[in-house]
Amino acid sequence: MRCRKCGEKAVINMKQHRLSLCKHHFLDWLPEQVEKMIQKYGMFSKNDTVLVAVSGGKDSLALWDVLWRLGYKADGVYINLGIDEEHDYSNQSQAYAQSFSAERNLELITINIKDKYSKSLSEFARQNRRGRSKPCSLCGLLKRHILNQTALEKNYDVLVTAHNLDDEVAILLANTLDWSLDYLSRGLPILPSGPGFAQKGKPFCRVYERESAAYSFLRKISYIHQECPYSINNKQAFFKHHLNQWEEKMPGTKLRFYLNYLRAIDEGAFAEKQEHAEVLAEKLCPQCGQPTTTGSLCAFCRLIKQK
Repeated sequence: MRCRKCGEKAVINMKQHRLSLCKHHFLDWLPEQVEKMIQKYGMFSKNDTVLVAVSGGKDSLALWDVLWRLGYKADGVYINLGIDEEHDYSNQSQAYAQSFSAERNLELITINIKDKYSKSLSEFARQNRRGRSKPCSLCGLLKRHILNQTALEKNYDVLVTAHNLDDEVAILLANTLDWSLDYLSRGLPILPSGPGFAQKGKPFCRVYERESAAYSFLRKISYIHQECPYSINNKQAFFKHHLNQWEEKMPGTKLRFYLNYLRAIDEGAFAEKQEHAEVLAEKLCPQCGQPTTTGSLCAFCRLIKQK
């Protein structure tokens, strides 16, 4: 297997792109693809301040590295959720994020939810019926609120997450099977800002997880390999497993699924739901000022108030 560009030995064969590349050309190619996505969807410019949500894992650190190499003004934010105190999962993840930022002299904001809200995610989950049955759902609620709050309070132009193509198609498949029109209407790579809502982008939306992993390995990025204890056997992992089987038999399946979804939105699919969501977004939580569908306390503030 030879590199398509120079003929040297290839380190990766991307069947979905019909492209094999050596280390040098792959490490150039992936940032080039990310830059194209940033420009295509108008996510942000070199003049904007970017806040990268980092977890200490391969995808978020790879994204931060790519944006740094491309010359964007990108800071990181790590939320220590206090997951699995017994094995110190959150603290280990934070250490990888801190090491990465120190090596590149980048700014990392760290937020410890137990210090800020008197409880860790594990403690919130134990006291909350929703959290006991679906800790990942509770985790998502906490992270979305805190990330949005941080981006707004510190005046960042855009908040970006490292959702890769595998993440996006797994969520898309789950929402399609359930016909969750509200979620399907807002799965775009960029979500504009609004009252109480920071602009959000997903620069890795067309990057396969395998490509992100290869980039991290070849760039010698140290990251936590342990999976989150709460994520084992969750629904997203189930869908990823089956999507990988389809991709193996039909290379490019994931990318076609996602691109055709974006094309459907461009052609007006879910337009009524998008308009309805814009109206609902005008309702703000009276306590935190973030959007809520009820006009009363949002789910986050109700959670924090629980004894």
